[in-house]
This record gives sequence, C-alpha cells and structure tokens, in this order.
Amino acid sequence: EALDNEDWDGLKEEMGDLLFQLAFLGRLNQEEGRFGLSDAIDCVYKKMVQRHPHVFGDEDAGNRDEVAQAWERNKLERSEGDSSVLDGVNSSLPNLVASYRMTQKAAGVGFDWASADDVVEKVREELREVEAALSEGSKRRYEEIGDLLFAVANLARHLNVDPEAALARSNLKFRRRFRFIERSLAGQKRRLTEATLAELDALWDAAKEQDGSVP
Repeated sequence: EALDNEDWDGLKEEMGDLLFQLAFLGRLNQEEGRFGLSDAIDCVYKKMVQRHPHVFGDEDAGNRDEVAQAWERNKLERSEGDSSVLDGVNSSLPNLVASYRMTQKAAGVGFDWASADDVVEKVREELREVEAALSEGSKRRYEEIGDLLFAVANLARHLNVDPEAALARSNLKFRRRFRFIERSLAGQKRRLTEATLAELDALWDAAKEQDGSVP
C-alpha cells in the first residue's frame, strides 16, 4: 500500500535512528580495537559479491529459483566442518515458518519438487497417510499430521505464499465468522449450546455470505 507523507517521515526518522545506532556501535568497537563501521561494510560487501556470481561474476541465472540455488550453493561451498545448509534456519522460529525456510534452503541446493503440482500430489499422499493413521495410536497420528503440515508449508513456498501469514489470515476469518454466529444467537436470546449443528452450519454460511467470499 502507498504511504502518505507522514508515514514516509516516520520511516525516515526510524532509519535515521537505526543508522545512528550502527555508527555508534561501530565507533565503540573501533575504540576497543575490534573493528570499525567501514570494516563491517567491507565484510557485507564481500559477502554480497561472493554470493551473487550472476551479478558480479560470470555465472548465469535465468530466474529467481536459479538465483536462490546459487546463493545456497555458494554458502555451502564456503562452509567449514560438519555444518549443514539447514543451520541457517533458526530453531526459535515458529515451526510452520521453519518448515517453509528448510524447504527453501533445500531447494536452494537443488533438492526440490519440479512443480507445485508435484507438491499438491505430495499433500494428497500425506493426507492419505493421516487417514490410514486414524485407527492407530496417537504417536502415528502426530507423525502423519506433522508430515502433512510440512508438505503444506512446502506447497506454500512453491506458490509464493507466506504460510504463517496465510494461517493468521484464516484464523482471523474464522474468529470473525464464529463471532457472527455468537451474535446472531445472542440476538435470539439463545446460547451456542442450545443450537443444533444444522443451525450452526446455516449461520456459518450466512457469515460467509456476509463476508462476500465462498471459502
């Protein structure tokens, strides 16, 4: 969305504050004999050149996926010891986001499905595994549900959809529509537990119609 003048002024001020803090930290480290701001800039400059051979070197990259692969491949080639391409995925991330990032990292070194259609089929396969686990113990169900969610996160990546943002949007939608049901029943001086499932479903459909969307 477009920003108005006040928003731009606020952004300008925040960027100025950030740059001041960076310059301040650079000066402190320089006085301690560690490194200065120019050293940090030189470090990131070299990293950008090394990881973008399609821009600064002779390597060709025809699309965004090839750029991402070149980036991850370069990082892997420069890694030391028993490091993994997945080490860059922070363990503190929400698990849905972590799944997205891990498949992104793996795809960067060529370990990926050829198309979104292939991932859709994988999602169907994982759903069939969930169905097969319904009659089994909770441990198997946990495993299969986890595999299904992982496959969905991978599909989101192929479709250029942020899975966390998409889920947050669906949560808000569910909250809004369920609140419609509650208010509708309250207007009839009835409680949720007094309505039949058929009545609740009808109110849900009314909430969707009010939203102006079918899903």
